[in-house]
Amino acid sequence: MISSHLSGMWTTLAPALGNHLWQSTLFAVTVGLLTLMLRKNHARVRYCLWLAASVKFLIPFSLLVGIGSYLPWLHGAEGTNPGFYVAIEEVSQPFTPPTMPMIPQGLASMGPIHLLPAVLAAVWLSAFLVVIFQWYFRWRRISEAIRKAVPLEEGREVQALHRLERMGGMRKRTEMLLSRTSLEPGIFGVTRPVLVWPEGISERLEDAHLEAILAHELCHVRRRDNLAAALHMVVEAIFWFHPLVWWLGARLMEERERACDEEVLESGSDRQVYAESILKICEFCVGSPLACVSGVTGADLKKRMAYIMTKNLSRKLDFSRKLLLSATGLVAVAAPIVFGLLRPAQSRAESQTQDTPPPVPAFESAWIKPNNGEPMAGFTIIGKPFKAIIWKGDRLMATNFTLHGLIQVAYAIPDDQISGGPDWLNSEGFDVDAKIGKSIIDEMQKRGRVYGVSGRTLMLQALLSDRFKLSFHRETKDLPVYALAIAPHGPKLQPATPGDTYPNGIKNPDGTPMGANILSAEEGKLVGQGIPIARLLKELSLYYLHRTVLDKSGLTDKYDLTLQWTPEESQAAILAAVQEQLGLKLESKNAPIEVLVVDHVENPSAN
Repeated sequence: MISSHLSGMWTTLAPALGNHLWQSTLFAVTVGLLTLMLRKNHARVRYCLWLAASVKFLIPFSLLVGIGSYLPWLHGAEGTNPGFYVAIEEVSQPFTPPTMPMIPQGLASMGPIHLLPAVLAAVWLSAFLVVIFQWYFRWRRISEAIRKAVPLEEGREVQALHRLERMGGMRKRTEMLLSRTSLEPGIFGVTRPVLVWPEGISERLEDAHLEAILAHELCHVRRRDNLAAALHMVVEAIFWFHPLVWWLGARLMEERERACDEEVLESGSDRQVYAESILKICEFCVGSPLACVSGVTGADLKKRMAYIMTKNLSRKLDFSRKLLLSATGLVAVAAPIVFGLLRPAQSRAESQTQDTPPPVPAFESAWIKPNNGEPMAGFTIIGKPFKAIIWKGDRLMATNFTLHGLIQVAYAIPDDQISGGPDWLNSEGFDVDAKIGKSIIDEMQKRGRVYGVSGRTLMLQALLSDRFKLSFHRETKDLPVYALAIAPHGPKLQPATPGDTYPNGIKNPDGTPMGANILSAEEGKLVGQGIPIARLLKELSLYYLHRTVLDKSGLTDKYDLTLQWTPEESQAAILAAVQEQLGLKLESKNAPIEVLVVDHVENPSAN
């Protein structure tokens, strides 16, 4: 049951996930080309681009397309080219849901392929939890060090920190904690960042070195680097299977530290002093184990030293590059919205048609009268009382059928799931002759399964509401039911063979075999060809046991079966036949069942 449910989810989610990964990968590649063009410009520009590529994994383009589709502007515009939008959609969404189930129901149990969605879900969840717990234990290690740290309220470190905050225009002061661990100086926390300073490191740093390190950490605070790193950690946990995500993390770390280096040097720090201060920290301290705890020793140290000691580190963006970045950002955000906004009216109409249920069809004419003790014309039934209901071409015909029975047929529920109503509900018989108009038949044939049997059911429901003024509500009651379970010696059912034409099975009136998914009912006999257990239970509960039957067998295949009993015998004979012939047992028990409670009903109105 769980595997079949996951298979249905996989059929729906797999194409959407594939499209999202394809779009996010293409966006990241585009960002990579832009950073290559801007490699001689400021690192903070490249950092923002890589961060945008990371966040894109959390924001599907379909969300922006959906926003555009709800905007009213230009929805009535004519002259748009549907082919253009179809081409764009094919490129942006190469993975589309299958028009048929990926695994046919009859074949689902023939091999392990139906377990693939469950296996993939288990693998993803296992790796997701591994990543989360790994980060959790690292975070716990740092948290324990923070809890043991003491506030540092005076000293040359605090004086230098406050002086740099004033110079940088920072209104909110950053709390400084003295830690006895060997962790490097770093910013801990997202909403309320604190600066963790290792005990004893100040003695190894001169004033210029100390100010350079503090200036670097304050850059992380102003830029909110911990928040950005935490966002990317979420991306890595969810999309751990995508190698590009981990590569993005390395680029973010590299450009983050380089951007802070540039900002410190632009503030007036000496290159050599700044490089020496970083090397001293690396000599005496251990690097931070988490990307969301911003330190000073991140990224490739050798490349950073070479970058810091190089003159003319970077140049500002010129007008052409600013224009390029602005246009790229505008296209990335606005293009999906405009695509949804200008989507051809035909596509929206088709989507609306698929989402909106078809209108309830109605009989062209309906004739209802109390039964006079004889079968209605058109029935050839031996025995009394005469009671039957059939669909005959474009007509629904019922003779001596109670309103209680009509409600059962209309809502496909067993006898015990109907309560309330007057006494005549289950005692007075009616003859019904209702005809379907040609236009409705044409519409039903056009829609196929959208109407089908359910369309006829809706027509009968509407007829009861119109002619009998039937109104009801539903509530849950504790009722006696039968629970189907496997008998002690196991089931005796024969699994259906896919593609079997059943040459010796049930036949049409012209003698041709009817094929699979057929349940034939005769007096005291049920013959099934390629049917699920649920269909057998529905037949038993509606027409023979008159009590709800719950499936507790766990059988999910389709089966061929023959069930026989003496018609004159009681329900006990059916229960015995089910156990002896099918290897199943029906156990009586109580269970909460939703029932239809009749609130109001009247004798049928005039024809």
